[in-house]
Amino acid sequence: MHAPVSEMAARLSAALADDVPHRAVALLATQCASSPVAAVGDQEFTDTLTGAALGALVAQVTPGHPWQGTAHLAGGPWPVLAVASDLTPRGAGLVMVLDEDTPVPANVLLTVQALVDLLTSHVERLVTDAAPSTLAQSRAVAQARAHAVAELGEAHATALSGILGVLRSHRLDDTVARSTAVELAVNALMELRNESPRGTSPVWEESARQAFGHLSDSLKTLLSHSAVQLELDPPANDRSLTSVTAHAAKVSVRAAVLAALRQSEVRRIRVGWELGLAELVATVRDDGPGVLNDDLRACQIAQRVEAQGGSFELDAVPGWGMTTKLTFPLALSEVAATRIPRPVLASLPYETPGADPLAGLGARELEVLERLALGHRNRTIAQELHISESTVKFHVANILSKLAVGSRGEAAAFFHAAAV
Repeated sequence: MHAPVSEMAARLSAALADDVPHRAVALLATQCASSPVAAVGDQEFTDTLTGAALGALVAQVTPGHPWQGTAHLAGGPWPVLAVASDLTPRGAGLVMVLDEDTPVPANVLLTVQALVDLLTSHVERLVTDAAPSTLAQSRAVAQARAHAVAELGEAHATALSGILGVLRSHRLDDTVARSTAVELAVNALMELRNESPRGTSPVWEESARQAFGHLSDSLKTLLSHSAVQLELDPPANDRSLTSVTAHAAKVSVRAAVLAALRQSEVRRIRVGWELGLAELVATVRDDGPGVLNDDLRACQIAQRVEAQGGSFELDAVPGWGMTTKLTFPLALSEVAATRIPRPVLASLPYETPGADPLAGLGARELEVLERLALGHRNRTIAQELHISESTVKFHVANILSKLAVGSRGEAAAFFHAAAV
């Protein structure tokens, strides 16, 4: 009991060696965010054991009733004894890989259960009474693990969505679809392997444009065989971002794009990044039905952004589409590294109060705004410019966003004021 937590598995293995002959022992202590799993013994088992597999097995065991049988984990079927304890809120347990599949006597099972409960209570007390510095380190490790899991989950979702899009495509025959799906899977695996070294370095940095480029590549792959048109607006200026900020932005934007794709009748998605003096703002706009529902998983995206100290805004206008705005605060080191080019600085509104408010609009957007200011409806504008009505809606949404106005009338007023 006086041994460090890291040595408890070895001590317990030695204490039970005579009564329960075994090849390996694994302890699951969910209270320890930094090292929830401790395993000793046969390396064939301990080197391939994962906390997820161990947790899944222990979760199936009723506390107070040890289970013995064959478990498929850590590379193969093993004869095991699994014990669970409910003396900590998230549960804890023990798994022993037995030398042979021989029933363990009932009195020995009681002893093992008592030892596991005792260790669980002891670890729970250590965590409760831990010094603030230890708790802070534990929380930091848990947060880093949560970020990594979230990013891997989104990367897997992106890869699977791309593969499903290929397999469902009516424009590809079976042979081409299979070949393309395999290529997407291989590229996804390579991307995950390339990202892993970066995730292990707490000081890794990436430029904003490079991060946006990686994001763009993954989105192009996702939509390569989709009828949805992808438009990309990279950041106008550049600076180094920490790995935390870069990863959070890429993961959250991918999640927002996947949410947009869950809607029906989406023909166009526009993704853009803007770097302010102390924040990174990412926007995802679509021309879908503009109706909020639970399938969009907006709460999950919001929680991920807010966990980084950022903010999440979702604006849905029926018949016009949906705009998702994700704001991430930049660390002090990122703000200090800011170098805004003079042309960009000159275009900031507080630097030049008399600047043309329409300067940020593209040529097509100006054409749409001119007709909108004349009172034309979307159908008429579409006919005059020889584009679809949904494309007109998309341009109008972008115009309202760039001019920071809430209605077509306000946008028309901007146009008339600029004309004067």
